[in-house]
Amino acid sequence: MADSSSNRSTEGVLAETLDLDRRSTAEVLRAIHDQDREALLAVERALPEIESAVDVLVAVIGGGGTWYNVGAGTSGRMGALDAAELMPTFGLPPRRVQAVIAGGPRALTRAVEGAEDDAQAAIWELRERGLAPGDAVVALSASGQTPFTLGAVEVAHQVGARAIAITCNRGSPLAEASEVSIVVETGPEVIAGSTRMKGGLAQKMVLHLLSTTVMVRLGYVEGNLMTHLQPASHKLRERARRIVMELLQIDAQRAEELLARANGSVRLALDLARGGA
Repeated sequence: MADSSSNRSTEGVLAETLDLDRRSTAEVLRAIHDQDREALLAVERALPEIESAVDVLVAVIGGGGTWYNVGAGTSGRMGALDAAELMPTFGLPPRRVQAVIAGGPRALTRAVEGAEDDAQAAIWELRERGLAPGDAVVALSASGQTPFTLGAVEVAHQVGARAIAITCNRGSPLAEASEVSIVVETGPEVIAGSTRMKGGLAQKMVLHLLSTTVMVRLGYVEGNLMTHLQPASHKLRERARRIVMELLQIDAQRAEELLARANGSVRLALDLARGGA
């Protein structure tokens, strides 16, 4: 059997955990945690490619285009999770960053068997959503061989959209087919083939590096404060007040007055205080 140093495939067998079923709870936890560190290191090695992807996505979102996270199974759910967080955190309309998952919305909560093998479904879905030359497809697949994500890259090329891959296997079809390939080589999993583990963890890390950095580059953050958040709950209204207080160096009462005039918008409250429109 191949070990983790000689076989970096996500389908490989990790020699270090061949006796996993005979270990104590503490030992199983330690084994998983130790391997999770590999995800961090893999992402670090891919930072130059992530930087290139950020530049592409800044151009797309800054130019009015749409960013599509496309994947199946764990990869698809990671893409959907990151896309869903951008509106409340940065105020970006949901249509600007969309998630496309094999099997449709029901696949977010349960497996839809066979959906990942349908490349035409991805092509049809992206065309139906209006994929255009000014858009970007971020295709996620740990193996880099999932037909659904390969279909997404194919249609991106057909319409002239940008294509970015996030995968764990260098030289995979997805990595080879994409304009920018982010390869996070996490190697075999603690449980062979279960890429919801460090493979999924690495993909999640890459996604929040991409989305957060793109939003910073596009001016949705001042200092390290989220100036475009949507204050849709008590917690977020309190956060909005603290942001206005911090950035303007004013007291809570004045911050609340500005936010009331701005209908709760932090960005507008800041503009009002600074003499903007």
